[in-house]
Amino acid sequence: MAALTNLLDLDPAALIQWCGDLGEQPFRAKQLQRWIHQFGEADFDAMTDLAKSLREKLKRHAVVAAPTIISDSTATDGTRKWLIDVGDGNAVETVFIPEDNRGTLCVSTQAGCAVNCRFCSTGKQGFSRNLTVAEIIGQLWMAERTLRREQGIAAGPKGERQITNVVMMGMGEPLLNYEPTVAALKLMLDDNAYGLSRRRVTVSTSGVVPVMDKLSADCAVALAVSLHASNDALRDDLVPLNRKYPLSDLLSACKRYLEFAPRDFITFEYCMLDGVNDTDAHARELLALVSDISCKFNLIPFNPFPSSGLRRSGNARIKAFAHILMEGGVVTTIRKTRGDDIDAACGQLAGDVQDRTRVLERTQRMHSYQQKYGPDFGRIVEIPG
Repeated sequence: MAALTNLLDLDPAALIQWCGDLGEQPFRAKQLQRWIHQFGEADFDAMTDLAKSLREKLKRHAVVAAPTIISDSTATDGTRKWLIDVGDGNAVETVFIPEDNRGTLCVSTQAGCAVNCRFCSTGKQGFSRNLTVAEIIGQLWMAERTLRREQGIAAGPKGERQITNVVMMGMGEPLLNYEPTVAALKLMLDDNAYGLSRRRVTVSTSGVVPVMDKLSADCAVALAVSLHASNDALRDDLVPLNRKYPLSDLLSACKRYLEFAPRDFITFEYCMLDGVNDTDAHARELLALVSDISCKFNLIPFNPFPSSGLRRSGNARIKAFAHILMEGGVVTTIRKTRGDDIDAACGQLAGDVQDRTRVLERTQRMHSYQQKYGPDFGRIVEIPG
């Protein structure tokens, strides 16, 4: 027997093609898409305006299956985190942040992350695999369906949406899992699915320059760039991807993206690290760096984790840093830390996973060798093992 097709894996064009292969007209694909994504329906018999013959075909050939929820936690500030099973011992996290006038869902695109930024605990588990379209869009499908049912809100386009904004800022680098990410984005934007505005869907990237250009042509949504440093030497240390795509290349790509972006600015994310990237000199260097780019800065208080060796900048230092940027004419916000009591804050996702990169182990071994052989040890010989 052929494997059942998970319809969450199909973007609008692929669903039309799949229905065509079943001998069905394109309008049936649109009906089916509305049932799945607008109504959150997984039971084909409940899709009452589909012909019975089509429903029988669907039961023989298809399924609507989101990833399984392992755990569901709610922080004291209302932030909610779902741990999602994606098979083979891998799990990802999805975070919902409720606010007065909107609800934002933070979606993961990979199990683990290969970029391994120093300040992000997610990268410390290493990279396992890319998520499928169903595993990415399934996070939105599950969260909207769950929230509506709990609130007793009617399913369908007339029901009040609980999720108004989506940010691809969960586990993983979205642009290193490009095709499934774009397929999920197209579902988020499609009026027969979630109907979100391009301005309300944000992809966050650490700077995969060639793929930023591809995204601008294929599915330009709002863009957030994880900057975190004001010069290449510092960014090489904090964001290893910078060694391949340095700041000059990254900022040029940002300018090109603005020609297609739904917003007239790029958001630069900047994690505030005590004594590392948070001085007045760094702020002034940033102003010079982005002087010809329409942008805003989002300053993120660092959320510590044991193996980082980093500390959060103090509130006064963050405010002083923001003041310099604003005095320089750049719109700057300080992100309010949400969900840190359930490890759902920025950089904390999958905070309890095994450190597959062995950063702490290697750092401790380096320290012991330097104590024995002197502070220049790591610069002149390679650590064995």
